[in-house]
Formats: sequence, C-alpha cells, structure tokens
Amino acid sequence: MSLTENLAAYLSRIWGIPTIVEGLSRISGGASRETYRFEAMAEGRRRALILRRDPPGSLIETDRRVEYVAIASFQRGDVPAPVPVALEVDGAELERPFFIMEQISIGAASSPFQPGAYGDHASAIGQQFFSILGRIARPDPLTLPVGTVADIVDLDQAWKRELDYWSGVIDADEMHPQPIVRAAIRRLYAKPPPPAQKLSLVHGDYRSGNFLHDGQGQITAILDWEMAHLGDPLEDFGWATDPLWSHGNPAIVAGMVTKPQAIAIWEAASGLAIDMAALAWWELFASVKGQAIWTSSAKEWVDGGLKEPILAFSGWMTARRHDEILADRLCAMEGL
Repeated sequence: MSLTENLAAYLSRIWGIPTIVEGLSRISGGASRETYRFEAMAEGRRRALILRRDPPGSLIETDRRVEYVAIASFQRGDVPAPVPVALEVDGAELERPFFIMEQISIGAASSPFQPGAYGDHASAIGQQFFSILGRIARPDPLTLPVGTVADIVDLDQAWKRELDYWSGVIDADEMHPQPIVRAAIRRLYAKPPPPAQKLSLVHGDYRSGNFLHDGQGQITAILDWEMAHLGDPLEDFGWATDPLWSHGNPAIVAGMVTKPQAIAIWEAASGLAIDMAALAWWELFASVKGQAIWTSSAKEWVDGGLKEPILAFSGWMTARRHDEILADRLCAMEGL
C-alpha cells in the first residue's frame, strides 16, 4: 500500500469513520522529520493536516513524544502553535513514528538567509518573536503537559547536559579536525555559566525561518519543536540571536530588531532578567551547537544516509560561517 493509503487507513481506524486522504505532498527542507501536507475527508468534512514522520535515518535524535506534547502545552495559552491531532510512537500503519497536526492556513516562512526578509514589518515581527519566546520561558514547565514527558534537569546542570550532548555529537561525527569549535568547547567547560534562573521549556530551534507570518507583520505559528526539552531559558535566546540568523545585517538580530530591544522585549514577557555573562556563555554555546548540527549534516551527506540538499549546504556554508562566529566570540571573550 502507498503512504496515502496507509495514512487513510490509520485515520479511518482512529476516527472510527471512513476517511479519504487527498493531495499528500512532501514539504522540502529539514532532516529530522519527513514533513507532508495533505487533506483528510471524512463524513463530508475536509481537514487540512500536516504529517511529521521519522525518516529511516535522522540527522538529529529527538523524541517525537516531547515534540508533540510541547506543542500541545500551549493550546490554551498565548503562544501560537499548531493544533496536535494524533501521535504514534510505534509507527502503526505508517511503520515509523509520526504525529499529525492541523495545518496553519495563513502564513509562510521566510528563509533565515534572505536579506531584508521581513521588510517594513521587521520591527513588528521582532516584537512578537521575542515576546512569544519570553512567554514560552515564563511558566513552570512542570505545570504544563510537557512536564510529564520531558526529562527534568537540575538548574546547575542544564548547561552541562547540553554541552555534553552536542560536544558528543561532534566527537561522533566529525570527519576532519575542527580546532575552532574545539577551542570553544574547552572555553565553555572551563568557565561554566551560573545556574539557570528557573527551569523552562526550551524550544530548541527558535529562530528566524522557523515560524509562519502573514506578510503583514503578524506571526501565525511557531514551528519545528523537535528539539524541545527542559532547561535554561537563555539557551533559546542565545540560539535565536546567533549571528547566523541575522539576514546579512549583524546589527539587527534575527533580521528584526537590535539586541538591546530583543533583550527588553524578552525580559518583559518572561518576567526574567538576563545576566549578560550567562548570556555570553549561551551565545558561544549556540554556535557550538550549530557546528555540531552542521558536522552531522556533512557526515550524513557523505555517508549517504540522507541525501537532502540542505545537508550538503549546511555541512559546507553554514559550518564555515559558524567557524567565523566562534572565532569572533572567542576573541571578544579574551579581549583580543
């Protein structure tokens, strides 16, 4: 049976009514999930849905249960996220783990590498972007559904768990010496940040390009929660403001607002104050994490496990850019 037929069989079973699937098409980009859009017809009702299925091999090892429940955690809040529909961790009719969510009918994503991607709406989008990030960080995650499925970490160990993981990815996947990122890793271990102010839900990939906007200055959905976990909220802020996502203008973070503006917006929404020394650590970490992802991208491409063009692009261009960012940040920390 085809993927369309298997998907129709699955929905017919869980909904208890005959269901027809139409227009199943792959959405390009990304490597940690296969993403498809489709429409499901049942009893005269048509629903536009998104399927996120694990590929045969995955660039990033993530827990689709945490991703699904993280999205569900904000259904009644003020964080725009897709409506989750179904989760199958064992694969069921589709053979590999997957989940289904409703398709957002309004909005499109902009490339994080497109200069001036947000045009005249950059400031308005930046206000929303960093405010939403603050609202993700604000609640006690143990009171949210995600608190029942995500691993809890001590406040003074959040940094180490993440650094151990991503430096381990580099250890496992690098194919040539990387002296710059190795120097950054040594610096991060030698001078750790203070304990996290609080435990928060960390989106894990909160950045320009991972949300939908309507072209008129309104964010309609935050996407790509596959790296969600509990940890230090500054981890997300450091990733969101990484110069890689600056749209070619290093004076404007994420192609939207200045860094002081981003900090003020986030602090107002989160109820937290940013320790600039702690943020400097998480900013350096963000570029190490990025380099780990690009290292895995290159290995997957060379080994032939995944042949998405984005892997070759990431393993080459973005990796070189992150080397530059890491070098600049290390020099700044050492006063050079």
